Amino acid sequence: MFRKIDPARAPSPVMLTIDGVGVTADEGEPLAAVLLRNAPYSCRRTPVSGASRAPFCMMGVCFECLVEVDGATSTRSCLVRVRDGLDVRRQNHRPGPDGGLA
Repeated sequence: MFRKIDPARAPSPVMLTIDGVGVTADEGEPLAAVLLRNAPYSCRRTPVSGASRAPFCMMGVCFECLVEVDGATSTRSCLVRVRDGLDVRRQNHRPGPDGGLA
């Protein structure tokens, strides 16, 4: 669905995991962009209806791109820059009061 415009100008590749699956991305690119390139092309599900949500504004305003990053829930993926070893989980449940997924 989404692809890089000029892969020849890409910075060094790094490895991260999304839902336990290894993914290669460019260091420093927005995490939301990586999620949009990897199926199921969404970041979270709404707690009420379970509808899929994906990045929309790409600047931290809409909160549609919330994911769990290195154990921290409700992290706006559009504001996170990819680095080596990042552990990302799509947020499919409402975060609990302790910050974990309920």
